[in-house]
Formats: sequence, C-alpha cells, structure tokens
Amino acid sequence: MFLIQVVITVLLVAGGVAAMAVQTARDAVQQGRRESVVAAQSFASAPGTAAALRGRDPTAVLQPRAEAARARTGLDFVVVLNTRGIRLTYPYPQEIGKKFVGTIGPALRGHTVVEQAGGPPLPAGGGTAVQAVVPVTDARGTVVGLVSAGLTVRNVAALWLPQLPIILGSGAVALALSVTGTTLVARRLRRQTHGLAPAELAQLYEHHDAVLHAVREGVLITDGDGRLLLANDEATRLLGLPAEVRGRPVPELGLPESITRLLTSPDPVTDEVHLAGDRLLAVNKRLAYPRAGRGGSVVTLRDTTELAALTGRAEVARERLKLLYAAGVRIGTTLDVGRTARELADVAAPDFADLVTVDLLDAVLRGWEPTAEGWRRLSRAAIAGARPMVPVYPLGEVITFSARAPQMRALQARRVVLEADLRQAHGWREQHPEHTRRALEHGVRALLTVPLRARNVQLGVVNFYRTADSPAFEPEDLTFAEELAARAAVAIDNARRFTREHAMAVTLQRNLLPRGQPDQDALEVAWRYLPAESGVGGDWFDVIPLPGARVALVMGDVVGHGLHAAATMGRLRTAVHNFATLDLPVDEVLGNLDDLVVRMDNEDDTEDAGAAREGEGVTGATCLYAVYDPVAGACTMARAGHPEPVVVHPDGTAGCPGVPASAPLGLGGYPFETVELSLPEGSRIVLHTDGLVEDRRHDIDVGMERLRRALDGSGGRTPEETCQAVIDALKPSPSRDDIALLVARTRRFPPSRVAEWDVPSDPAVVPSVRARCRETLRRWGLEETGFATELIVSELVTNAIRYGSPPVGVRLLYGRCLICEVSDGSGTSPRLRRAATTDEGGRGLFLVAQCAQRWGTRYTAHGKVIWAEQLLDGGASAATGHAPVDFLLDQFDDLDDLDA
Repeated sequence: MFLIQVVITVLLVAGGVAAMAVQTARDAVQQGRRESVVAAQSFASAPGTAAALRGRDPTAVLQPRAEAARARTGLDFVVVLNTRGIRLTYPYPQEIGKKFVGTIGPALRGHTVVEQAGGPPLPAGGGTAVQAVVPVTDARGTVVGLVSAGLTVRNVAALWLPQLPIILGSGAVALALSVTGTTLVARRLRRQTHGLAPAELAQLYEHHDAVLHAVREGVLITDGDGRLLLANDEATRLLGLPAEVRGRPVPELGLPESITRLLTSPDPVTDEVHLAGDRLLAVNKRLAYPRAGRGGSVVTLRDTTELAALTGRAEVARERLKLLYAAGVRIGTTLDVGRTARELADVAAPDFADLVTVDLLDAVLRGWEPTAEGWRRLSRAAIAGARPMVPVYPLGEVITFSARAPQMRALQARRVVLEADLRQAHGWREQHPEHTRRALEHGVRALLTVPLRARNVQLGVVNFYRTADSPAFEPEDLTFAEELAARAAVAIDNARRFTREHAMAVTLQRNLLPRGQPDQDALEVAWRYLPAESGVGGDWFDVIPLPGARVALVMGDVVGHGLHAAATMGRLRTAVHNFATLDLPVDEVLGNLDDLVVRMDNEDDTEDAGAAREGEGVTGATCLYAVYDPVAGACTMARAGHPEPVVVHPDGTAGCPGVPASAPLGLGGYPFETVELSLPEGSRIVLHTDGLVEDRRHDIDVGMERLRRALDGSGGRTPEETCQAVIDALKPSPSRDDIALLVARTRRFPPSRVAEWDVPSDPAVVPSVRARCRETLRRWGLEETGFATELIVSELVTNAIRYGSPPVGVRLLYGRCLICEVSDGSGTSPRLRRAATTDEGGRGLFLVAQCAQRWGTRYTAHGKVIWAEQLLDGGASAATGHAPVDFLLDQFDDLDDLDA
C-alpha cells in the first residue's frame, strides 16, 4: 500500500509539471498569434501604406515606418511585401528584395493568414516564428501589397520553472501524510484482528456467515442499549424485518409487542412460546457478553407452526378456488372488450393482488386481428386496486413498451414473467423511470405479468402488483394467475370478435347510407343515425331528387341485425333509387319494393338448409316513401308497416298526418294507400324508425307521444337543432336497436320563379311559344341560356303537338337549375334515336339531350310530362359548352323544322 501511494504521488507531480509546461507553451503561442494579427492589421490600415506601395520607391518610405512599428509593438519583425511576395522591408537590409517565407495566397484574396514558419535571421534570434499576413487594399478594395508581422517562439521553460518547487513541495507533503496515515491504520488493524492475516480473517468471516444464515433457527443479537446488532436470514423471515435493521432500536422495528418486550428485557428466557403474526415461535434468550460486562443478549427463534402452515395453505387453495369461480361468473358478462378487461381487474384486486392493470393490444380494442408487429403498442384497458396510491398509466393511454419490459417479455415468450423484487427489475424501471420511482416509494415490490392468449392469438397482458405489506408471490400463485388469465382471455377474444363483426356491419351500413345531402331546392334536411350497442340493424333513409324540383324522402327498417341486415338494407335502398328514377307513383314504388322482398325471400328459401344464416329472411321489413312538390306545396306519402311520421307546422304544433297503415314488405298482394298533404312553407316532416320510439319499458304509443312532446314548440328550430333535441330527449340507454331520424323543412318555389302556360294544338304557335320563353328568360336574367332553352321548348312543344294529344302545356322552373317541362294528354313515351343523314326528321330529342344536362319522361294521371334540366353557372347553361351552335346546326339539313 505504501509503494502504491508513493507511485501515485510521483505520477501526480510529474503530470502537474507536464501539464504546466504544455499550457504555458500553448498560452505563449496564442498570445503571439493575437499580437501579430493586431500589429499587421494596424500597419496595413495606417494612412499612406497603400499609397507608398504604389509609389516609385516603397522601401524608402516603408522601411523606417516598419522598424518604428516593430520597436513600438515589441514584435520581432514587421515586413511589407508586394503582391509577388518580395520583401520591401526587413530588420536586416540585406534580406530586402528576397522571397518571403510563408503562405501569401489567401492574403492576396483578401484573407488574413496566421501560421508558424521559419525564415531568415532576426534580432531576437532564429527559430520558428508565429507570423500573420494581412492584405493592404486601396480605396477601391484592390489588394496592392501585404504586411507580415510576428515574433519567434521563445523557450517557455523560464515561465514554469519558478513554480516547480511549489509542486514538488506539495508532493512531498502529500507523501509524508500518506505514510503517516498508513502507519496508524496498520497499527489499529493489528490490534483489532489480534494479529490474524487477511486471508485468515476472510476465511473466519465466511465460516461465520455461512453457519449463521444456514441454520433453521433465527438469531438476533442486541447491545446493552437495546439496538439490534445482527439478524440472520431466518430471523428476518420469521419476524418480517425490513432489509436494513442493523443499528436500529428494537422498538422501531414494528415487531409484535410481546417480542419487543422480550428483546428489550434484561431477563433470560428459555423455550417461551410467543405469537408473531401467524407464527408460533419458541424463544430462548441469553446474555451476549457475560464476561466482558458490555450488556446485550443473544436471542434464538424456532418456528413451531408447521401444522398451522399446512392449514394455511389449504385455506389459500380454497380461496383461490372461490376466486376462480367468481371469475367464471363475473368475467365476460358482456361482449364489450373494455368492460371485460375491467371485470378481470375487479375480480383479481384486492383478493389476489394489491393493484391490477390490464393492457390490451390496440388491434384487440378495435376488433382487428392482432399481429406481432403491434405488440409494442398496448392500451391501458383497466385498473383496479390501490389506484389512488400508486402512480400508473391512466386508462386509455397507448403505451409503447421496451423490449426489456416484463410485458414485452411475457408476450414474446408466451409465459408468465415474475419480478419478485422490482427494485432490481431494470427492464421495468427503465420503461418509465418517474412512474416506477414513485411506485417504489408507495411500497410496490413485486410484479407478476401474465399474457392474455386465446385461440393461439396474443391479446395483451394482465399485470398483478403486490406491495411490501403483502406476501411475496409463490409458485402456486403463478399457476393460479395463468388459469385466471386464460379464462379472461377467452371472454376478451369473444368480445373482440363481436367488436370486429359489429365494426364491419357499422362500416358497411354507414357506407350504404347517404354521405352527403344532394343538391335540391325543395327541402332543408338533417338526419341522425345511431347504431345499436349490441349489433347493427337494417335502418336506412334517403333523400332523392326527382324531376320537376320534387324530392323523395325514404325511411326503412330491415328485420334482424348484423351483416345480413346491413347488406339487405343496401339492396332495398338501391332498388328504391331505381324505382324513384322511373318516377313511379308513391304506391307503385312500395308495390315494386314489396315484390322485390318476396323474390329475395324466395331466393333465401332455395339455399342449402344446413347453411348458417344471420337472419330469418326479409319479410317484415318496413318502409315509408314520401314525395314533396315545392311548386304545389304538396307531399304524397305511403307507408308499409312503418311508424307514422310527424309533421311540425310553422307555428310549432306537432301531430301525425294520418298516413294510412299498410302491411309490411314481403307479404305480397296487399295494396298501399297514399295520402296527399298540403304543407305550408317552413313545415317540418319528421321521419324515424321504431328504435327511437319503441322501448321494452313502454308501448310504442307512449314513445310516439314523447316524440310529439319533444317536437312541440320547435317551429323556430333548424332541422339540425331539431334532430339534436329529439335525440337528447328520446335516445334510450342502452340503445338496443338502431335509430334513424330525418327532419326536412319544406320550401316553396316563389311564384316569380315559375312560368307556365297552355299551348293550342297548332304547329303555327311554336314561334310564339319561343318568344314567350325568351321573354321569361330575359325577366329572370338568363339571356345567355336563351338559345338552348328556346331550342328545347321548341322541339318538345312541336313533338307534343305532332305526336301527342291535347291539352299541351309548358312550365319553366328557375331554381338551382333551369327546368323545362312540356305536358300533353298522351301516354306514349318518346324515344331517343340518331337520325341518318338522309332522314328529314328524328333529331328533336337528340338535340334536347345535347342541350340539357338531364331529360326524361314522367307520367301523370292525365298524360305525361317531358322534362329537361339545364345546370346554371353564373346565368349560363352548363350544357352550352358541350353543344355549340355549329354542332347543333350541323345536325340539320333543313332548318325549317325549327320554325314549324
């Protein structure tokens, strides 16, 4: 030890001297660089330097100045160079005119160069010089010469040699102190160890420690002041002593009162039995140092509760069986993944663990099939137990576990991971150092992480925490935790599969329902769709624009739930769209829909009887179909087994319009009755499905009455506000059926935007019809659409007079688009064809199709109406860009047909 101290002291002294020498040399060089740059820049910027360099004899002017500057600054040289690097000044005149030793390229480009270089002799002696080279520029910034200033690097030993005695003296004092300390410590050790060698002392300690902690009796040693000096492992286990007990007073150890009194008493004890927790201990006590008279005692403890321990294990086994039974009853009561996770946590805490957390893969919560790529991201799904005490990740937070975390190890290994002492669990502590530190401060000591795995699919992990006040995890606890997690995992996987199916059905249904409102002038519409919590149904609705600025409202409900109901709903909705495109009357739309449902059920009946089916057919589906005409302010409705709509008048009064009830779809052969209502502008038509008004607790009539009360006084609300108010007032909790709600506020076409007149059955009146049409468009400010509109009206009126029957009428509607309608009393439908070049006619409907955005035919009780729509963009028809005049005129060989 003494030699080591000498070597260390010498090394420290040598290192200090070397560091001082190096630092002094570095400081001298740095100072020389700064002084050289300052001196060179000052001389280069001095007045007259640039002019002298351009003079006839620069040396005669600059040599005296350079030597004067060298004397003032204390530098070894100040040299002026021309741009070729030839010295113009130098301390020794014989060196003038020679090539400068150093780098001048950067200085010629306007930069400052600082370097170390050798050169000719100087007054201060030879050697390496620290020199700076700076440019000399004239008024225009042109480099006309260079200035170099510097000094030689002198021997720096003189700077640090005066401090060498101080360093050596300090080293000598440190060495003397270390020798003195070593001598004193060696004497004390010899006295304390009774002259034993270190190897003998180590062997003696090892034997003593092995015997002390190997015996199956607890050993305690206390001193005369009642402080605990030693406790072997068995005593620590029997009394539940904390880890650090040496030197602590016995009353502060938290032992039972009888044990504390026995340890602090000076009286000896022989085979006394004391109760310590659930253990019966046989205690013996003797004086520790009877000859030395120092006080203190030695206490031995022997556990006599083996029979009680066996009884306790049986009791624990019974409690575990009861807990597993409770898990089977309480876990999986619903098909909700989050609630099932909470049930698992509630069952396990606090009977099995003080704190239980359940972390599920994000894909499981969404109902998806989990993959190994998503194992690092788990969501906190449930917390139970000592939550207010222990800091943990909050519910819903997405946690990214590290590869060393117990949770990731359990998922990857597919087995239980036990961290018996979290203070030594580095993977757990590095996951979130702040949380884990605070958790340890709150007494959390052990963690049992069990993977949740069902049907060979990893779902997540459940974490069981125990605090220092609870017993450690035993091997039986690991088996129980695996069994508990296995039962819960099956319930969670069932809920995940249901969630996936539910999400698929909801996605399918939402994709089949309207995503946005169509452009139309008749109604202001808002809707709500709320899927059932237990499964998606077949509720659907639609808003379909019809010719003549009319709008169809549809509300339907397919029996059953799940994907079958959602797919059937999509088929029915598509069918209604097709029937509406044909512009069939309301009762015929429902009749055709009824025939379709009958055919669909017949197709299902022909399927394999053993095939699994989600529903029992489509029969029983309901539908309400309504068509609103904003010009007449009339609404025609019919319903097939569907709940009756509610009409809210502008004054806020709500009531059912009395739409006759007809049979549900699929029964076949039953007629559908219609009703026509005259609705003032601002009325609200409220369509809904039975999920809004029907509940197990009361009849549907009660629900309808509640709906009317919710709508009373809502005359000033917008459709959006009305929807929200109805949902807030009537939505059941939980929702066992789908809810669809549609609110439409009526609008009326202003009379100023409607023009109609009767046309005599005479082809000679066609020019007057065009003139009247032209005047109407001028009044509406739509002159730019005049040509196309006159052409459409002319052709349709001509066809109605030639091929139709009286009465013939013309109607123009000006809204989002310009609608031209020509009616006649014939039921024959016109047919679009492409005329040959030699044909004299047959181009009329072709021209109409070219000029209009859409056209078609609808039938009325007294004949038919041929209509054509033109989109308006700033008053111009969008169709005119696609049908130029030249193109239209090219379709004719003879223009006389236009005037016919």
